[in-house]
Amino acid sequence: MAAFVDRVVVHVAAGNGGHGVASVHREKYKPLGGPDGGNGGNGGDVVLEVDPNVHTLLDFHHRPHQKAGNGRPGAGSHRNGANGEDRVLRVPEGTVVSTPDGEVIADLVGAGTRVVLAQGGKGGLGNAALANPRRKAPGFALLGEPGEALDAVLELKSIADVGLVGFPSAGKSSLIAAMSAARPKIADYPFTTLVPNLGVVRAGDTVFTMADVPGLIPGASEGRGLGLEFLRHIERCAVLVHVVDTATLEPGRDPESDIEALQHELAQYREDLVGRLRVAVLNKIDVPDGRELVDLVRPALEERGLQVFPVSAATGEGLAALGYALAAAVEEHRAALPEPEPARVTVVPRAVDDSGFTVTADPDDEGTFVVRGVKPERWVRQTDFSNDEAVGFLADRLNRLGVEDELTRLGAQEGDTVVIGDVAFDFQPSLPAGTPLAEETAGLGGRGTDSRIDAPHRVRAAERLAAKKARRVPYEMTETWADEDLPADPRDDDA
Repeated sequence: MAAFVDRVVVHVAAGNGGHGVASVHREKYKPLGGPDGGNGGNGGDVVLEVDPNVHTLLDFHHRPHQKAGNGRPGAGSHRNGANGEDRVLRVPEGTVVSTPDGEVIADLVGAGTRVVLAQGGKGGLGNAALANPRRKAPGFALLGEPGEALDAVLELKSIADVGLVGFPSAGKSSLIAAMSAARPKIADYPFTTLVPNLGVVRAGDTVFTMADVPGLIPGASEGRGLGLEFLRHIERCAVLVHVVDTATLEPGRDPESDIEALQHELAQYREDLVGRLRVAVLNKIDVPDGRELVDLVRPALEERGLQVFPVSAATGEGLAALGYALAAAVEEHRAALPEPEPARVTVVPRAVDDSGFTVTADPDDEGTFVVRGVKPERWVRQTDFSNDEAVGFLADRLNRLGVEDELTRLGAQEGDTVVIGDVAFDFQPSLPAGTPLAEETAGLGGRGTDSRIDAPHRVRAAERLAAKKARRVPYEMTETWADEDLPADPRDDDA
C-alpha cells in the first residue's frame, strides 16, 4: 500500500550553462578565416507542474534531490551547444511551495499549472559573438553561468469543497464511503484513518468533493494526536461539517462539548475557519441511545447557528437531506467567488538613473569595497581568469558601466581590495574606455593576452600619450623675437 506524504523538503539545482569556445577557422587557402567559436547552451530549468494523476508527494520523499541537465559547450565552425534538459516535477493540485523560512513562492491550483522553481544558467558566448571591428579575433570566450540551487518546502493542501472534522471514530470515513464511491479503511478503534480521504459526492445537479481530517482531538493545534499534521487540508474547504458520535461510551463527552472543543482548536489554528463550521451531523442514530440523544442536543446546537442533520452512515438514513444541504452551501460559496481575472504581465520600468550596481565600503575592513549588482556579478561569473584577454574584456565592461568612476568617487586608492561576487581584485585605476590610449593599447599582443595587464607597458604607453599631447599644444610666445631669431617649432621635426 502506497504511503501518503503531504509535506517534503526538496533540494533542487538547475543546470549550468555551457561554456563558449574560442576558435579560429582554419582551412587551406583561407588564411584569414576569422573567429568561429560557438556559444554554449543554456542550462535546464527545474519546473513544477500540476498533474491530476498525482495525489501525494511520496516520490519527493524518497528522492528529495532533483537536478536539471547542463548545457553543452560550443564548438568551432559556429556550432552552438545544446540546451540542457528541463527537470519537470509533477505535483498534486493544491501544492503550496515555500522557502524554509516560510515565504510562499507559489500556490499551484489547476491542472497544468507550471512554475519555474530554479532557472538554468545562461550559456557563455563564443569568440565569434564577441568579435567587433576593434577586436577582430578574440582569443577568449565567456564561461557559462551556474544554475540556481535552492531548498523548497512542498506542502499539499487538499482541494475539497466540504471538510469533515470531529473526534476519532466519529464515523467520518464511514460517511464518505456512504455518500461517495471512495472506499477508505474503516475500523472500530481510534485513529484508524491515518491519511485524509477524498470522495466525490453528487446531489441533484451539483457535484462536490468531500474530505475528512483524521484524529482531531483537544490540543491538536499544539501538536497532540494527528490533527496538526492534517489541519492544512481543510484550509481550502468552503464548508466544514462537524461529525458527532452520538453513541460514544467515553465519559464526559457529549455533542455540545465536542463542538465547543472543536471550535477552540480551529480558532487556535486559523481564526477564519470557525465561521466555516456551519453543519453538525449527529451520526449513528441507528443505535437506540443515539436517536434519543438527538432530541436533547438539537436545540442547543441550533442556537449556535448550526444546521443539525441526524444520520446513520450504516443504514443511509438522513444522508439524502444532508447531501442536498451541503450542495446548496457549496453552490452559495461558488456564486460568491469573484470571476477570475485574465492573466497579465506587469512591467515595472527601471529608474532612469539606475546604474544597475552599488558600491559600498566594507565597515569592518578598511580599504575594501564591495560591488553588488546583477550585471557585474554575472560578468565576473562569465570570466575565465586564466586568460588575460578575458580579464581585460571584463575590465572594459566594468569601466563602461561606471564601476571604476564610482570607486574613485568613494575614495578608493590603487591597491585597495574590490570584491565582486566571490572574487576579490586589487584596484588598479585605468584610463576610461574610449580614450586614445585605451584604443591604442587594447588588444595588443597575441591571442589570449592583454598588454594593459603588463604594468611596465602601461607606464610606457602613458609616457607616449603624454608626449603626443605635448606635441599638440600650440606654441606659446613668451618674448618678442625677430623673425630670423624665432626658435624652431617642435612640430617641424615630425615633418
